[in-house]
Amino acid sequence: MDPLPLLQDLIRIPSVNPMGRDLTGPEYYETRLTEFLVGFFRSLAVTFETQEIAPGRHNVVARIDRPGARETIVLDAHQDTVPVDGMTIPPFEPRIEGDRISGRGSCDVKGGLAAMLAAFARLAKAPERLQANVVMSCTVDEEFTATGVNRLAKSWSEPGGCQLLRERPTLAIIAEPTDLDVVVAHRGATRWKVVTRGRACHSSEPTLGVSAIYRMAKVVSALEEFAAELPTLHPAHPLCGGSTLSVGRIQGGQSVNIVPDYCEIEIDRRVIPGEDPLGVMDELRDYLRTKVDFDFEMLPPWIVGLPLGDDENGDLADRLLKVIAAQVGPRKKVGVPYGTHASRFAAAGVPSVVFGPGSIRQAHTKDEWLPITELRQATDILEAFLTQ
Repeated sequence: MDPLPLLQDLIRIPSVNPMGRDLTGPEYYETRLTEFLVGFFRSLAVTFETQEIAPGRHNVVARIDRPGARETIVLDAHQDTVPVDGMTIPPFEPRIEGDRISGRGSCDVKGGLAAMLAAFARLAKAPERLQANVVMSCTVDEEFTATGVNRLAKSWSEPGGCQLLRERPTLAIIAEPTDLDVVVAHRGATRWKVVTRGRACHSSEPTLGVSAIYRMAKVVSALEEFAAELPTLHPAHPLCGGSTLSVGRIQGGQSVNIVPDYCEIEIDRRVIPGEDPLGVMDELRDYLRTKVDFDFEMLPPWIVGLPLGDDENGDLADRLLKVIAAQVGPRKKVGVPYGTHASRFAAAGVPSVVFGPGSIRQAHTKDEWLPITELRQATDILEAFLTQ
């Protein structure tokens, strides 16, 4: 199976994650792509199941067993993409120009998904070539709150999980654009809101009230200082860099003629291996209490970013790099600043790495594209890895 026509089909099917916004329509969520994947696995006559994560949002998991196999290998790729706002190309019309195919998701991560599906399909037709059981998981909601993989990774430890993963798999390869390198370490992201409150009054006499926005301004100023100090508080990881903090959104107030009694910001705290993804909130709370003389509130995080360490996946990475070198020449182990599903599998006791065609520099861009050569190379590499 050539992965290129498959990738064209995947791009044509919108699967935009609204990213918490109240948006509806045929281009949003993964429903249509899930239906395509169900049809794809049904056509291969392999065992598969769907796992409902939320109404209209389902993981799709398929499996090929090799009698007597000692390993079970998971190939995981997410179904959703980021929104298409600001794109300068038709997002759902796959276009081929030279060695490039463009469209939303072409790089992140429908290219990786197509490579995995194509390799899986080849082996479904010749299962005797396999050296391990193979599970293909197509998960939802990676781009926002990772609910799909969080549920899937509980399948072998809690009742009611995916029936095709009732036992812990041996290892996992996660699809993301890595330039065909092998990612063995990455940062996680913990995201939460900080709230300040005040007392509303008419803006003609602002001294009668207390501005929540003015209070938040002091909080933001303290956060800027904290972000600058982070490199001295936590030594950088040798592969994926240092901890960071960013304030990405702020909102507050009801009207320009009312002193605001409420303001909130959203914080993105990148967590490196060795840090506690929840403990970073306590660290920041303690710091702010030394900087401001009023109360503030930290709301529960909507995502707790698990980092991926490189202490348990070295053997897997070496195996994969050996196959890559035989197919396309030497590549290397790397660390990256962004998060992936690999940390969720690793936290559940499964050694995991990240691998796929394309560059992260093209992910989420206004003219997202993927090298077709790498798409086909990734497919051949995965097929060879599963049959070695």
